[in-house]
Amino acid sequence: MNPKKILLVEDDPNLGMLLEDYLSLKGKFDIKLCVDGEEGLKAFTQDEFDICILDVMMPKKDGFTLAKDIRKINSTIPIIFATAKGMMEDKTEAYSLGGDDYITKPFRIEELLLRINALLKRVAQQDQEPEQKPTQFNIGQYHFDYQTQIISKDEDLQKVSTKEAELLRLLCLKMNDVLTREEALLQIWHDDNYFNGRSMDVFLSKLRKYLRDDSKVEIINVHGKGYKLLVN
Repeated sequence: MNPKKILLVEDDPNLGMLLEDYLSLKGKFDIKLCVDGEEGLKAFTQDEFDICILDVMMPKKDGFTLAKDIRKINSTIPIIFATAKGMMEDKTEAYSLGGDDYITKPFRIEELLLRINALLKRVAQQDQEPEQKPTQFNIGQYHFDYQTQIISKDEDLQKVSTKEAELLRLLCLKMNDVLTREEALLQIWHDDNYFNGRSMDVFLSKLRKYLRDDSKVEIINVHGKGYKLLVN
């Protein structure tokens, strides 16, 4: 079996080479190391990868901007952000851009390897599991296609991120009923901690914005329980 390919974009040459050597040896991965965001985007457009590890603070093109560009090309590839920053705002932005994980420097390389393997295992399970639940939903005047991650109304199309699509799908499956906060966090983030809850609030705000032109559609908070997608 061919080794999984990782796009590693890290501007610190010492850390970059250390990660490249370790992940190649211990993880048996095929690593493409780039030293800035522009080089990283060029590599991504020229080859196929299984996962991306992006430093946030980089010259020419930062990790968040690079992630936006990558998401335009591939909306599902797992992305791990690595940064020296630990502010809540940075973590929220990381997940709002469709990032799948976030690790703060300094970190143990063993921990990064565990996170990589966990993400790849999750992707493999999703690929193997047959999709049995509905993927097409009518939400008032809107139509939501979970597979293409598009909300449409008349001729207007809104592409949503992977996590936005997952959250909207859960709301649709429970339309006019309560989706508990814990259920959403565990199914999408696999952890119902405080930070993930804050990230989910960001996605809910975006979904409300996408659906705001239909007065009969509303996503409400159900105090102490969760959320409800109301369609009158």
